[in-house]
Amino acid sequence: FQKHEFFVDMTCEGCSNAVTRVLNRLGGVQFDIDLPNKKVCIDSEHNIDTLLETLKKTGKNASYLGEKSAQ
Repeated sequence: FQKHEFFVDMTCEGCSNAVTRVLNRLGGVQFDIDLPNKKVCIDSEHNIDTLLETLKKTGKNASYLGEKSAQ
Protein backbone atom coordinates (compact mmCIF):
# COMPACT_ATOMS: atom_id res chain seq x y z
CA PHE A 1 0.00 0.00 0.00
CA GLN A 2 0.85 3.66 -0.15
CA LYS A 3 3.52 5.27 1.99
CA HIS A 4 2.49 8.51 3.64
CA GLU A 5 4.79 11.21 4.91
CA PHE A 6 3.94 13.25 7.97
CA PHE A 7 5.63 16.15 9.67
CA VAL A 8 5.85 15.73 13.45
CA ASP A 9 7.53 18.39 15.56
CA MET A 10 10.03 16.06 17.24
CA THR A 11 13.04 17.52 18.99
CA CYS A 12 14.58 14.55 20.77
CA GLU A 13 14.76 10.80 21.18
CA GLY A 14 11.89 11.00 23.68
CA CYS A 15 9.66 12.54 21.01
CA SER A 16 10.43 9.82 18.49
CA ASN A 17 9.82 7.19 21.19
CA ALA A 18 6.38 8.71 21.81
CA VAL A 19 5.62 8.47 18.09
CA THR A 20 6.79 4.85 18.05
CA ARG A 21 4.56 4.10 21.05
CA VAL A 22 1.35 5.54 19.61
CA LEU A 23 1.90 3.96 16.19
CA ASN A 24 2.61 0.54 17.68
CA ARG A 25 -0.54 0.83 19.78
CA LEU A 26 -2.53 1.59 16.63
CA GLY A 27 -1.08 -1.50 14.95
CA GLY A 28 -0.97 -2.46 11.29
CA VAL A 29 1.72 0.08 10.51
CA GLN A 30 5.30 0.01 9.32
CA PHE A 31 7.13 3.29 9.74
CA ASP A 32 10.43 5.09 9.60
CA ILE A 33 11.17 8.06 11.81
CA ASP A 34 13.49 10.73 10.47
CA LEU A 35 14.20 12.71 13.63
CA PRO A 36 16.58 15.37 12.16
CA ASN A 37 14.03 16.30 9.48
CA LYS A 38 11.03 15.82 11.79
CA LYS A 39 9.38 13.40 9.39
CA VAL A 40 7.57 10.13 9.89
CA CYS A 41 7.03 7.91 6.87
CA ILE A 42 4.18 5.45 7.43
CA ASP A 43 3.26 2.39 5.42
CA SER A 44 -0.29 1.45 6.41
CA GLU A 45 -3.83 0.59 5.39
CA HIS A 46 -5.21 3.10 7.89
CA ASN A 47 -6.52 6.30 6.37
CA ILE A 48 -4.68 9.60 6.68
CA ASP A 49 -7.09 11.04 9.25
CA THR A 50 -6.57 8.05 11.55
CA LEU A 51 -2.81 8.27 11.22
CA LEU A 52 -2.79 12.01 11.83
CA GLU A 53 -5.06 11.72 14.88
CA THR A 54 -2.72 9.02 16.22
CA LEU A 55 0.37 11.17 15.70
CA LYS A 56 -1.35 14.09 17.45
CA LYS A 57 -1.82 11.91 20.53
CA THR A 58 1.86 12.50 21.21
CA GLY A 59 0.96 16.13 21.97
CA LYS A 60 3.23 17.24 19.12
CA ASN A 61 2.29 19.41 16.19
CA ALA A 62 1.69 17.01 13.28
CA SER A 63 0.65 17.49 9.68
CA TYR A 64 0.30 15.45 6.51
CA LEU A 65 3.01 16.09 3.90
CA GLY A 66 1.75 13.82 1.15
CA GLU A 67 2.32 10.48 -0.45
CA LYS A 68 5.83 9.20 -0.75
CA SER A 69 6.41 7.51 -4.07
CA ALA A 70 7.85 4.03 -3.84
CA GLN A 71 11.46 3.94 -4.96
